[in-house]
Order: sequence, then C-alpha cells, then structure tokens
Amino acid sequence: MTDKQRRIQALIQSIVTYLQAHRAATRGVDLTLDKLATMDLSDERLIDLPSQGTRHDEVLKNAIDGVVAPELQDIAGCLKAAKDDLIWREDNAQFYPPGAELGEGYTKCNLHTLLIGPDACGHHHPDFNLGIFMLGPRTLYRDHNHDAPELYLNLSEKSGWRFGTRDWQDYPAGSLIWNAAGDPHATRVYDQPFISVFVWLENVHSPCNVIHFDDWAEVEQDLAKQSN
Repeated sequence: MTDKQRRIQALIQSIVTYLQAHRAATRGVDLTLDKLATMDLSDERLIDLPSQGTRHDEVLKNAIDGVVAPELQDIAGCLKAAKDDLIWREDNAQFYPPGAELGEGYTKCNLHTLLIGPDACGHHHPDFNLGIFMLGPRTLYRDHNHDAPELYLNLSEKSGWRFGTRDWQDYPAGSLIWNAAGDPHATRVYDQPFISVFVWLENVHSPCNVIHFDDWAEVEQDLAKQSN
C-alpha cells in the first residue's frame, strides 16, 4: 500500500468511526453502516488512481481549515493530509440534466470527491457513494430531490437547510442530516465555504431534480448582502 492509499484509507476510516459513534442519531446512519458492513474495504482492495486537483483549491483549503469542532478533528486531520491525493470533480451535468436551474452560486463553485463509489479514488462500488462535498461561500444550493437516499455529515461550523418548505434552520458542525429517497431539500452557505461528508446509499446514477421555489432570488440576494 502506498502512502497515498494509506492516507485515503485513514480518511475513510475516520468517517466510519464517527458514524459508528453516532449510530442512533438518525436512521440514515444505521442504513449507511449496514451497507458499509457488506463491503470489503480492506487495504488490498484500495484503488490506485492519479490524483486530480481543482481550480477551487483555495476555497477548498479554507473549507477544510474551517473544520474546527473538537469531535471532527480526526476527520479534519485525515482530510487535510489526503486532500492532494484525491480526485476532485465539479458537477458538469453529472448530477443534473443540462439546463437545470441550478443558480449562479452552485455553478460557480461546487466540488466533490468520491472515496467509495463507481468513480472513486478509494474503493469501487457500483451503487453506493461516500465522499466529500463542498460549496463556495454565500451559495444557495437550490431545492432539489433525487431517488438516492442521502446522508450528510456536516463538517462546517454552520449551514442552513430546509426540507420542502420555506422555513430554514441552521445546523452545526457534526450534525447529521438524512434525506430519504425523493425528499426535497436545499442548503444555504454563509460567509465560510460549506464542506461535508455525503453518502448516497443506492440509485447513484439517477438524476437530481430541481424543485422550483419562488424565493430563490430573495435568498440569493440576502446571501450576497452578507459579503458587504
């Protein structure tokens, strides 16, 4: 096993360890751990692919540096160590149909890397995703849903979420959010970039669907004002 593979494996294990310690937090954690338990995540099964950097490297560094919650320091340290070993990708009509109303913020700065999944840099799995997701500051990730059941482990200090209504709620670092298949959800990012662990349990090749809300322009204007 190379040093790069060792760092990626350590990052995966740090995430699994956190989920194991929060097994009762939400149904999605149990389902994720049950799925992970069926996989061979041994060192011998690790993929060895060339890393891929990103034009958003400075934002990514800031996002990782912003993971300061004590209970997340194992994940943060492993992520910082493995950052340059990973394959970072932007969503170029990979998750949404062409022409979807994603908004300027999302298209300007979104980033993900898969640690486990079909195109992962850690372990291959045909119908499961575990990775890291990042959005730039002051972004509205507009309301959407998908057939893939989804778990978020928020690493950022604060992010706003709503689930099929106009009401927003802020969630702290370390919080776990479960979106069952088809559940609408949206995220708003404040002055600091948003970074999280995300899991798609199945149906990972199904597209996301944007769900129109008539307050998008208002929310995006409010987020933009925060930078002034």
